[in-house]
Amino acid sequence: MTDTTEFSTLNLKPELLGNLVDLGYTEMTLVQAETLPLLIDGMDVLARAKTGSGKTAAFGLGLLNKLDVASFSTQALVLCPTRELADQVAKEIRRLARAIPNIKILSVCGGSPVRAQTASLQRSPHIIVGTPGRVHKHLRDGKINLGELQTFVLDEADRMLDMGFMDELDAILAFVPADRQTLLFSATYPEAVADISARVQRNPKTVDVTDDEQPAQITQTWCSVTRENRSAELVRVLRAWGGELNLVFCNTKLDCAEVARHLQVENIVALALHGDLDQAERNQVLVRFSNRSASVLIATDVAARGLDVKDIDAVFNYELPAQAEIYIHRIGRTGRAGKTGVAVSLIEDREMWRLEEIEKSLPDALIQQRGIPDAKRGDESLIPKFTTIHISGGRKNKLRPGDLLGALTAQGGIPGDAVGSIDLFDIYGYVAVQNAHVNKALQQLSSRPIKGRKYRARVRR
Repeated sequence: MTDTTEFSTLNLKPELLGNLVDLGYTEMTLVQAETLPLLIDGMDVLARAKTGSGKTAAFGLGLLNKLDVASFSTQALVLCPTRELADQVAKEIRRLARAIPNIKILSVCGGSPVRAQTASLQRSPHIIVGTPGRVHKHLRDGKINLGELQTFVLDEADRMLDMGFMDELDAILAFVPADRQTLLFSATYPEAVADISARVQRNPKTVDVTDDEQPAQITQTWCSVTRENRSAELVRVLRAWGGELNLVFCNTKLDCAEVARHLQVENIVALALHGDLDQAERNQVLVRFSNRSASVLIATDVAARGLDVKDIDAVFNYELPAQAEIYIHRIGRTGRAGKTGVAVSLIEDREMWRLEEIEKSLPDALIQQRGIPDAKRGDESLIPKFTTIHISGGRKNKLRPGDLLGALTAQGGIPGDAVGSIDLFDIYGYVAVQNAHVNKALQQLSSRPIKGRKYRARVRR
């Protein structure tokens, strides 16, 4: 393991280093410290690291450091197993690249209109982040040219193979130049990942930081429920052990919708994430939860793939999953980056076999049974501190986060520290504002031109 953990010791472009300071990134995580020197030297890397370890910033900085913005060609391709992960990876790379002028980063995923993506691809984005199926379609149709590709990244390679993308990966590789840097990041090293590494990488350096990463500090609890009182008991455990951001897992999308409705009746701001939502609806749900405008997100395991929301206080299993591996993945959403977390599972008598199977896979951790205390604090911890405002303009209107912040704070507007996360998509955007300043924020955004044009602003609920 390297003895150096400061980004300033790396041979990175000055604009990247300056932006890292502005972002508050000073010391590298384990995976960054181990991989970035190799990436900067142009080596192929096969890295094993847990979700939330900082791997996106590692390969993002590596590909940005060698990028030639003056060359209008696609120089980096990042493949992800899900559109949610691809969108979040693209967002993080944009944050890392914000000090580099005129850089074009495009997310190319299923669930979004092909025609709009085709139009954006005509402008030759420097970096493409996408899912295998949609990227392959555009390659097959001649809409993506990888002739100048320098860096090829497979993110969460193990999950990509688990989801059956091998055929698409083989097809994409036919378009990728042989002379390239290839990076594989994976949480596990199944035989399939080793096989694809042997096929697509050249003398890769192997990095495995999973044994050195600090284990998550998660208090695991289970509570006895019945089929009839499960939803009511979920409300009680949320009020007893929930925090500002809570993730509830259900086994079916039908349960997701029903649980969300039940919590909303109880005046808990809850959102459901499941397969029946279109991409715009999914974006809105994820934005509202990550910017703290909603305190509870209810999701299925499939819908939550790629979900990367920082500082989740607690995970609740409305039902236990059938496999222990899924349980471990669920509770791993909390207690990250050295913080503590809470995991609470609701279990009927008929589900005890699932608990027993899970406990067999957790030899060093005991899931303790506890009664649900009566919460004296009421819903105070579950009341979101922010409200999301929808803006009728986005990146295609040349809007930047700074433009919205300027409009909100200009000429007697709201204080800058009352503005939370700002998220811009192609044709719309979202800004989180502290509840006490919502009316003033709406007035500021609707009444004054932003870059010479007025936009509609309304609260998203």
